[in-house]
This record gives sequence, structure tokens and C-alpha cells, in this order.
Amino acid sequence: MYHWNFDFLYSFKSLLLAGTWFTVKYTVLCVALGLAIGLVSALARLTGKRFLTIPMNIYVEVFRCTPVLVQLIWFYYALPVLVGVDISAELASVLALSLYGGAFYSEIIRGGILSIEPGQTEAGQALGMRALQIMRRIVLPQAFRRMTAPLMNQSIMQLKNTSLLSVLAVPDLVYQGQSIAHETYRPLESYTVIALIYLAVLLPATMLSRNIERRAAAR
Repeated sequence: MYHWNFDFLYSFKSLLLAGTWFTVKYTVLCVALGLAIGLVSALARLTGKRFLTIPMNIYVEVFRCTPVLVQLIWFYYALPVLVGVDISAELASVLALSLYGGAFYSEIIRGGILSIEPGQTEAGQALGMRALQIMRRIVLPQAFRRMTAPLMNQSIMQLKNTSLLSVLAVPDLVYQGQSIAHETYRPLESYTVIALIYLAVLLPATMLSRNIERRAAAR
């Protein structure tokens, strides 16, 4: 019978804390960049201008239909060959996760904007508002209320996706757990603690997302 022993992990608490902080920090950065990319992409796709919609649609479909792990590896190994510039593992990770998340955010934002009744836009036009003013003052505020829950769910997925950064030797939580397991030959305890840390971070976010969904449904 296997004898569980978690006592040794206390001596590695600094590595676990550093990995957790790195994971949370990268999640916040990639979510922020992904939202910005998604918003720009969604607005471009709604213009109806082919020189904008075609490349944006290609971007969204390419990133939505390829695994994020493949994208991480491509950005780290293939992109430097194409551009002729060395790219660090951290930069490749941010680019891949931000663009990957941006593709999904784009679809969520586009759907949210399209869900707003055309009469809202017509009312703004009747008041003499320009297209950007209507979008900023009327459409987007209403659309974002409807999009909050799916945007948060996608952001939670972004945090989960950071667990793949270890393949590029980025010092995230999983990478630190791997280092501890290799050094101590205790992978069961190491990965169990890693899973519990992810649970401690994700559970409050998931509960908050569900609470927002219930409030939105009650309106």
C-alpha cells in the first residue's frame, strides 16, 4: 500500500507560491490582452467591410479550431524562424494564449452585440448619434451585461490553459510541481497539491460566474 506523505512539501512552499503567482499573473495579462483583441476583432467583423471581416474571420477560425498546445509550440519554435527574431518562452506564451483567448472572446462579444435589438440602434440614430457613439453609449453597455457570464467562463478556461505553459519550461505552477516531483520522487503528493491549488483558485471564480449567471437570468 502506498504511504502518503505531504510533509516534505513544506520545504518547497516558496516554489509553489512562486508558481501560483506566476500562473495568476499570466492569466490576468492574457485575459486583459485577449479581451482587447476580442473586442477589436468583433467590432471589425461587424463592420461588413470585407477587407476587415475576411482576415478577422480567418484569425478567429484558425485559433478556435487548433489546439492551444500546438499554438504554444508553434509560437515558440516556428515564429522565430519566420520573423528572424528570438522569442522567449514567456513572450511566446503570452502571444499564443492572448490570441487564442481573443478568438473566443471575439465570438462572445460579436454574439452579445448582435443580441441587442435593432431598435436600440435606430433610437440612437434618431437622436443624431454617430455609429461609434451608439456602440459606446447604447449597444456595448447592454451587450456586456449579457456577455459577463460567458466572458468569465472563458477567462476561467484561460487560467486552466496556463497549465500547458510548462511544455515551454515556463515556471508556472505545473512546472514547479514537475520540478518538485523529479527532485523528491513523490509525484502523487506533488501533483495532488498542484490540483488542490488550482481548485482553490478556480472554485471562487466559478462560484462568482454562476452567481452572475443567476442574476442575469433573474433580470
